Amino acid sequence: MARAQTDLPRPQNQRPSQRMAEAPPIAPVAAEPPKRRKPRMMRQYDLIERVKTYNPNANEDLLNRAYVYAMKAHGTQTRASGDPYFSHPLEVAAILTNLKLDDATIVAALLHDTIEDTAATKAEIDETFGPEIAALVDGLTKLKKLDLVTREAKQAENLRKLLLAIAADVRVLLIKLADRLHNMRTLDFMRPESRKRTAEETLDIYAPLAGRMGMHEMREELENLAFQELNPEAFKVISERLAALAARNKNVVKEIERQLTKKLADRGIAADVKGRQKQPYSTWRKMERKSIGFEQLSDLVGYRVLVDTVEECYQALGVVHTTWQMIPSRFKDYISTPKQNDYRSVHTTIVGPGKQRVELQIRTRDMHEIAEYGIAAHALYKDGHGSPTEMLSRESSAYAWLRHTIELLSEGVNSEEFLEHTKLELFHDQVFCFTPKGRLIALPRKATAIDFAYAVHTDVGNSAVGAKINGKIAPLVSELSNGDEVEITASKSQTSPPSAWESVVVTGKARAAIRRATRAAVRTQYVSFGRQMVERLFHRAKKEYSDEKLQGALPRLARHSIDEVMAAVGRGEMRASDVARAMYPDYKEERVTRVAPPKPESGWFGLSKVKSLIFRVPDGKDVSGAIPIRGVSGELPVRFAPSGGAVPGDRIVGIMTPGEGITIYPIQSPALKAFEDTPDNWLDVRWDVEEESPQRFPARIKIHSVNEPGTLAQVAQVIAEHDGNIDNVRMERGSPDFTELTIDLEVYDLKHLNAIIAQLKAKDVVAQVERVNE
Repeated sequence: MARAQTDLPRPQNQRPSQRMAEAPPIAPVAAEPPKRRKPRMMRQYDLIERVKTYNPNANEDLLNRAYVYAMKAHGTQTRASGDPYFSHPLEVAAILTNLKLDDATIVAALLHDTIEDTAATKAEIDETFGPEIAALVDGLTKLKKLDLVTREAKQAENLRKLLLAIAADVRVLLIKLADRLHNMRTLDFMRPESRKRTAEETLDIYAPLAGRMGMHEMREELENLAFQELNPEAFKVISERLAALAARNKNVVKEIERQLTKKLADRGIAADVKGRQKQPYSTWRKMERKSIGFEQLSDLVGYRVLVDTVEECYQALGVVHTTWQMIPSRFKDYISTPKQNDYRSVHTTIVGPGKQRVELQIRTRDMHEIAEYGIAAHALYKDGHGSPTEMLSRESSAYAWLRHTIELLSEGVNSEEFLEHTKLELFHDQVFCFTPKGRLIALPRKATAIDFAYAVHTDVGNSAVGAKINGKIAPLVSELSNGDEVEITASKSQTSPPSAWESVVVTGKARAAIRRATRAAVRTQYVSFGRQMVERLFHRAKKEYSDEKLQGALPRLARHSIDEVMAAVGRGEMRASDVARAMYPDYKEERVTRVAPPKPESGWFGLSKVKSLIFRVPDGKDVSGAIPIRGVSGELPVRFAPSGGAVPGDRIVGIMTPGEGITIYPIQSPALKAFEDTPDNWLDVRWDVEEESPQRFPARIKIHSVNEPGTLAQVAQVIAEHDGNIDNVRMERGSPDFTELTIDLEVYDLKHLNAIIAQLKAKDVVAQVERVNE
């Protein structure tokens, strides 16, 4: 809806289809909004008359009391335009009367800013108007005291509160959208920075939300008002060209309407056919999406064909397709497969009269009401349906989707993530895919098989290992198309998805689930890590450990569960000795000293002469109990020393770094000196590598080579011939005749590394080779 039309009154006693039928076929889009006339503020009797046109049994006393209460509460408050503030809730209520909503919703619209902007309280409204209306008003009230740093965090927390209120009562959503629509209609009076912020929020959240709820008319008006604010130059140019096109094609549009109507009437189908020009924002978005100019758009005028029954929809389609040539790629049947927002219609494009492309939407008049007004098309004021929320949960898949989405997004997500995921979920463009059993799954465009798996069920997504698309094996990252049949292969052995999936998926549900699973997996690792550290300390101190005894000590550790304690130890936030003191107040920490590592052999750092890493306590007794590791893919968060790595065959030690996990060092690494003062962070570890499935591990060598052509090629050839892998090479000229090469390798074990070093030493161009751990 163009901005020039937003202040026009809408007839109150007509169905939407009647309003459309009597409207001119194409209204020229104004390039500039008209000058604003100061409106007369609606009186009490005006409001009541508007409600009684569609609900003769309206509670006049309730409406009168709400009108007076809100007017007194706002008192002398004014808006940025200079109008009395009370004019705003009145206009919001008027918008909702156009949607034919119940008395409680109209009253809540009148009161929606009282708790937030006046001295009124929820308790007072509860007492005066009842708990139902008080709950609606409270759901629309922003949180006043938010101890948050960023504006985005505050916006997200207010959005979270609003969506949770919407999940409890759908009328909160309808009032909020009407509130936002009137604010956008009066946007010109706000400060420039506030206008931009409000328009962006409208385009990101509220317009897509209206679209997801099937409220097409409101979505279009919100989009165009936001577009006009954010990109006024583009809005002006497109609006002018649309207006010029409408004037030029006026006779053509009428002729197409006439011919279509006559063809259908000849077959006994009484249809309303109306041409409708596309709106500035949708036109601009299509130009951007397809990277084309205005002249290349072929479907700027669409025609709606309204009939009485579903059977007549398909009869009309047959008439159209047998009369004019249809374009196969442009046919969609949303009656057989409705959109997630309850939209139903048959879309087709034909080469019509005058060889012009004509886009048709064929639907019943009831379908048209839902297409234009979405969830608001349901008669919420009628009795016998139960509560509006219960009724819509049964009858509207759009609202059922919204409630389910809100539940998923609200689970353990911080403010910024909640805002991000909500925006992702509200994208309007969709593809429709099917499970092998025929279940329809609607996803955003560019969605992958991973998104599909999470749409089926979170557990399916977490355990997905493969996919078949239309019967063919395909990668999980494959982008899906309309009509794809997708079968997900799951594995019980995979309980947590790869964290890299988060950057691949496009749905908020999938991204939130992957982040939750990743956090849970990391927490599980830290719990396991911390438990082993605690149990090792108790074994060394000859103290009995049991979960039951630790449970009683939780208050002294200021933790709510045993897992919290173990995770804190694993992350380095708490020492294992703190746990021991909490369980045994007489426990005295014994300082652990480390046997100094031997000096490396000359020439290169080979296998240490120390047979095993020993922790020695003051009484001279040795302690065993090494933690097995499996390269970098075991149950603990493990990584190798960044300078030199470690390979099977090395004697190794693990150093726990708070927040990072375990770093594996060879015992001869000089870097271990930095950790001599933190003995609690030292872990005895051993290799646990499967011989059947060899893995490569990092090592570093330094080569002093002759500076002549082909030296690097010879070195690389030796490494390649012995199945080594070069990860990185650095060269430094030490003198005119020699070059120092530092090579990061990946090898299977110490024997493999030694074989490579031996072969390098045999080369004439190599003066010296040594393994290094810096």
